[in-house]
Formats: sequence, structure tokens, C-alpha cells
Amino acid sequence: MSTPIRQQYLDLRKRYPGTILFFRLGDFYETFDDDAKLVAQELQITLTSKPMGKDLRVPLAGVPYHSIDQHVAKLVARGYRVAICEQLADPSEVKGLVPRDVVRIVTAGTVTSEASLEAGRANYLGALVHRGRDAALALADVTTGEVRLVPGDAAAVELGRSPVAELLVEDLADAAGAAMPVVLRPLLSDMAVDAALAEQFGEHAREALVPGPAAAAALAHLLAYLRETFPAALGSLQRIRAESGADELLVDERTLRNLDVFPGPGRTSSLLAVIDRCRTAMGTRLLRHWLAHPLRDPARLAERHDAVGWAAANPIERERVRSVLRAIPDLARLAGRVGARTATPRDLAALRDGLRAVLDLGALLSSCGLPPLLEGALRGLSGAAEPLATLDAALAEDPPAAFDDGGVIRPGFSPEIDSLHALTRDARSFLLGLERLERERTGIKSLKVGHNKVFGYYIEVSAANVALVPPHYQRRQTLVGAERYVTEELKEHEARLVGARERLVELERQAFASLLETLAAGLAALQSVADAVALVDVVLALGEVAADQGYTRPVFTEGDLVIRGGRHPVVEAAVGPGRFVPNDCVLDSETQILVVTGPNMSGKSTFLRQVALIALMAQAGSFVPAAEARLPLFDRIFSRIGAHDDLAAGQSTFMVEMVETAQILHRATPQSLVILDEVGRGTSTYDGMAIARSVIEFLHNRKEGAARTLFATHYHELTALEGILPRVRNAHVAVREEGAEIVFEHRVVPGPADRSYGIHVARLAGLPRAVVARAEHLLAELEAERAAHGRSSAAHARNGSAPEPAFQPPLFGGPSPVEAALAALDVDGMTPIEAIQKLYELRAMVLQQRVPR
Repeated sequence: MSTPIRQQYLDLRKRYPGTILFFRLGDFYETFDDDAKLVAQELQITLTSKPMGKDLRVPLAGVPYHSIDQHVAKLVARGYRVAICEQLADPSEVKGLVPRDVVRIVTAGTVTSEASLEAGRANYLGALVHRGRDAALALADVTTGEVRLVPGDAAAVELGRSPVAELLVEDLADAAGAAMPVVLRPLLSDMAVDAALAEQFGEHAREALVPGPAAAAALAHLLAYLRETFPAALGSLQRIRAESGADELLVDERTLRNLDVFPGPGRTSSLLAVIDRCRTAMGTRLLRHWLAHPLRDPARLAERHDAVGWAAANPIERERVRSVLRAIPDLARLAGRVGARTATPRDLAALRDGLRAVLDLGALLSSCGLPPLLEGALRGLSGAAEPLATLDAALAEDPPAAFDDGGVIRPGFSPEIDSLHALTRDARSFLLGLERLERERTGIKSLKVGHNKVFGYYIEVSAANVALVPPHYQRRQTLVGAERYVTEELKEHEARLVGARERLVELERQAFASLLETLAAGLAALQSVADAVALVDVVLALGEVAADQGYTRPVFTEGDLVIRGGRHPVVEAAVGPGRFVPNDCVLDSETQILVVTGPNMSGKSTFLRQVALIALMAQAGSFVPAAEARLPLFDRIFSRIGAHDDLAAGQSTFMVEMVETAQILHRATPQSLVILDEVGRGTSTYDGMAIARSVIEFLHNRKEGAARTLFATHYHELTALEGILPRVRNAHVAVREEGAEIVFEHRVVPGPADRSYGIHVARLAGLPRAVVARAEHLLAELEAERAAHGRSSAAHARNGSAPEPAFQPPLFGGPSPVEAALAALDVDGMTPIEAIQKLYELRAMVLQQRVPR
């Protein structure tokens, strides 16, 4: 038969399946049974056992209460959900079984421990919902109270570019390929959606705040999930920001990864790492958001660029303000704890220090002539005055971490608390003086007055002096070499002290809770202050980068893309100042597709990426690494770079390449920027060349207009397209030969490359000399064979006879069966699988042409 506490545990265990249940027992959180075995293994702690009934011992593993956060952080990071069961009453005041219940469930999207969070990165709980053809993604960061709604087609892009830690869905098909933990939720009725929104935001919240039924359902799922897992967090969710995506440059996860915009697995260098000079965590999070959500609104971009320009041009003011920013803590997450009512005395002390620094920041900025964006931020900073006054009045200057001994509330705030403080001070003074008095009374010079949690206050006398102990001393404890005693006087003063301390702690807890409620009532103002600080921080950081690195303000135009002296910001930072070779890029009405050739390692990919990064930085609101940048406002940036398998989805490298290319061809518009690097390299030479040419032709010949495209390739045959397609131009990376060696100049110049220099690169890479020599010999044979074939074809042409089949398929001569088949393809209407099948058919046609007649 189980003990009552065992039965209490089992009842809670049934209510929270799929979690690891941490059960509070005194100063420990314990796990039992299979949970204990798992926790012991994952946390590398000791697995023991505990008797919990007749002939019943169960596995047990526990952690001290003060270290629970770091242990939970490890488990959540490894994909587990953790239920925290607390004691709901003081065990010393309860007869029998202490009541317990689960107070929260910690998941990847609801974690708040600093041990689990990255300071400069948001941590979103997401909900993706479809209602008919309508889709929406709702995002909530419970650490700050931020809530975002992204409806329509932008929802899928947003899921990839925002740091979503956990995703709620009604249908697992909606989360196919998701990299984060996915939680399946039941379908919500319209009535349930309305009820959830009304409970959190008021009766007419759906009509006033939420754009469409899918967005309403997604937000309702977030609220319902938080009520189950972390109901306190609902107090911080007060502001909703609906985002349409229509005024943003859409950049999907693949493009952000290909351009190294953010750090990721296996790489630390990134655009963010180069330009993040922010002094606060709030600033870094906002900069991440700007880079992932560039704008298309010229007015808003002008505001950002005006502000960055002011910061770049005023170094003295910039550094003064930045020195104050260094002292400001993460006000947004502190405000989130205020809203959730989970802030500690130390949290509020940090909040108060931060608000004081905010007022200093405002005073500095108010003496400067500011552009409009910073003027708006200055108004937001003024909201710090009222909560600071509230904190100054109530909170002690240096409050302790806990309420055990008082000292949380400022003297003068509450007369009753002040009197209890005086009483405890007097009692402590008496007890400290008692030791001196008792030594004089008894003549025992080594007598000591001490305290412990079990026996309270005591008088300790060494065994050698026990004969001198007065009769009124009452023995309480015997130690090796000493005896401990109490007296009626000591017990009386101890009772006064303990009673006063307990009352003091109770009153201070009440006063602190009231202080939290007062601050939470003005939570919107606190969040606005945090937003304003983040904005100032980002603008000044970008201004400092622009001044230090020689970045220039971009200019937006209706048509042409003209970059003079453009640089790749990440590569430039890696190689050091003055060592990066700048390059120009012009895409205008005559050059909408630039075919870039040149050997490996020469800089083709760097050139492509730097153009895309300059466009992205410009529309994020940053200055750019170029001598001059005149750019159109792009609607999307697409990239197809590199090769990788998706074996879990049953896709080879080439299939992944084709799927990604197909998505670009279907979605790119004349307002898009397309970066394609080595398309077609995942299959045979002729297949790949056919695909590469057909991709260029498709982009060039679209009726609505060509997307501006940079196309890097090793297929030198594609350079012939400059003479066939009117808006295609060639460029190549210059190479200089010095004897048997080659020197990469990293300059992009007009015209095609003359050859690939692959064997030279192989030699630089360290291939064995025998391999390189053999490759050179084989290359000479192949080139001689091609030259002889060319002479034979010319002779046939002079004699009027049909030439032998060309070594190169006739993609670049007159119309051929392959070209006719390519021209007849309905590319927009084909699925990826159909496209692959058609490629095999085209290859068969090419091979048939090569068979000698």
C-alpha cells in the first residue's frame, strides 16, 4: 500500500502526462519512478531510492530548490517538458499532508529562466492555423509580453525567419519539416476563439485587434496553451502587433542562412556579428528583427537612414549616449516579469537602476538636435519617470534576494513595517549583548550565544565548564565537548524576535505584491520605455558601424541597381581593413541578368552575396559597405547557393536544388533580386547545362518582366547567351597567370572567363602531384579532341555534308529537338517530380543525338 504522499504524487502524475514531474519535498525537487531514471541520466546526478509504502521502494533523483532553474533549462533544451509541483502551504503550519499542485509547465516556448535564454534573441511560442484558404501565425514572447500576428502568405516565411522555439498546430501537416518542437492542439470552435480572446483582451477584442479568422484562432491557441502551462505569463500579454508583410521585403530562412545574416550551427561569423554594436540585449533583439524584416516603405526607411546618418555624423554625442546605454539592463524582460508577477526584489532593484539610467539618457538626447525617429524615441523615454517614482518610494535601496529577514521595503514607506524592523533590531541587539552579560554572570569566559534552524537560540558551554552552569539553565542539546542550554529570558526574547520577523516578512510580502500590481497597471508604459531604449541603441550602433567602416547611405530609385565599390561586410571584417577588393555591380534595363564566370575560390559567390547583403542592409535601415549604392526597393530576395541533402525527406542533393530553384522561378517577380550559384551542378554535365540555360531563359523571357538576377556558373557555354538574349550580360572574376601559378585578383570585370582553371585550384588545394599531372594530360587530350572535332565539322560544312555529332550538344546553335522540347515545357504548371522526369527525357534526347550515324 502506498503512503499518502506517494498517492498524492501518483494523482498529479496522471494529470500531467508527457512531462517530467518535479515534486517539491522540503528543500528539494524530487522525481520518482521512470522520471527519476531519466533525470539521473540526463543531468548526470545520483539515482537513489526511497521507501513509499510497505515493501515498496521507488527510484528517486532530486535537485536542490535553489538550483532548479539550471536543471530545468538543460532538460527543456533537450526537448523535454517539465512540470513544477510546489508546496501550497508552509509544512510547519500544516498538520498532516502538505497540499501540493503543479504551478506551471516549462516548455521550449514558455521558458523564462536566464539559463535557457539567449539575451539578444527572442524566444517565441508560435501557433500556425488554417481556416479555409486563410492562414495565420501568432507569436508570443512570454519573457517580454510581445505578441505578433502574421496573416496570409507571409506566415510560412515568418515561421522560418523568426526564432520560434515551439509551435502549436491543429494539423501536423502544417508543421511538415519544422525544426522546432511541435504540439498538436484540438480544433477550436468560433465560440471558443471568441471566449479566449474576450477573457484576455475584453469583449470586442476580436473585431478590434485581430485581422481575420485564422489570426483569431492562432492567437486563441496561444492563450489557451499558456493558461495550461504558464497562466502567470498572460499578465504580460497586453499589446498585439498585426503585421501584413505587404510593406516588408520578404527574406526566407534559406536566404538568411545562405547570406550568413545570423549565426547558426557550425558558423559564428555573420552579418549580425559584424554590425551588432548594441549595448543592450533589447537593442540586439531589435536589430535582429530589422535584419529579418527589411522594409519597402520609403518614408520609414528615410526616417531610419536620417537617424543613422545623425549618429554617424555626431561621434561625441553618440559616445556619450552609448556610455549610458551600457548601464541599462534588459528592461523588456524585467517588464515581462512584472506583468507575470514573477519579479523578485532584486529584479525590481535592477528595473529601478535601469529607469534612472533611462532618465539620464533622455536628458542627454534632449540637448541634441535630433531627427524625427530619435525625437519619437525621446518621448517614449519620458515614460520612465512615473514607475521610477513608485519604485523609489517603496523599494529598499539594496533589497535582499529573499524575504527571510526583511529589508525589502524602504524605511518610511510603512509605519508598521518600520516598527517591526525596530523590534527585530532591538531583539537582535539584546541577544548579542546577552553573551557578554552571561559571561559576567557565570564567569565562563568561553560561553557563546548561537542559533540554528532546529533548536533556535542557545547558550553553549564547553564540557570543562559545565560545573559553573547556573541552576536556571535548561539543557537543550549535548555535543562532543560541549552542552547547549536555554533560559526563560532567552526563550522570551526569541519568541518576540521570531514573531516580529514572521509578521515583518508577511507585511513586506504584501507591500511588495502591492508594488508589483501598481507597476503592472502601468505595464504598457514600461514596455514603451524598453522599446524606445532599443531603438536608440540600434540607431547609435548602426551609426558607429557606418562611421568606423566607411559605410554610405543608400539611395532608392525606381529602376536601376548601381553599386560602386561594393564590399562584402562579413568577409571584409574577416580579412581585415584595406584588404578586401571592392567591386561594382550594375543591373539596369540593358542588364537584368548577369552571368558570372570564373574559377573556384576566385570570389564569384562572395560577389553574389555582397550584392544581396547590400540590398538587405539598405532596406533594413542600415548604411551599406559601398562607395555608392542606388537601389530599387525589392519585394523579395531569393538565393540558391550550395548543395545539401535532405535525406530525412528522401531528397537527394539534386532534388533539393531543383525544388528550391522551382520555388524561386514560381515566386520571383520583376521587383525581386535573385541570386543563383551553380544551378545544375548536381547532375550530369549536359543535364545541368540544359537546366541552367532554361532557368536563365525563363527568368529573362517572363511576360511581366525579368527579376534582377546574378547567375554564377562554371558552364562557360552559358556565356553565349549574351549574344542571344538581349538583357543578359557576362562578367567574370579576373585571374592573372604567373608562370605555372595563377593569382586571383578578386575583381569582377565585364566579359566571360576564358577557362575554369580547375586544375590550378586542385594544385592549390594540395592534390598529389601525380593526380594533378594526370589531370593536365587528360585535359590536353580532351581539348585536342574537341579542336579536331571542330575542324571536322567545319570541313563537313564546306562540303555541304552533315557533320558528325558534336561533342557539345547543339544548345547554342540553331533550333534543335532538345531546344524545341524545352521551349514547349509548361514550367509554371509542372511539379518538381514532373520536372525531374522531363529532365531525364531531355537527357535521353541529347544522348540519342550523340550516337554516330
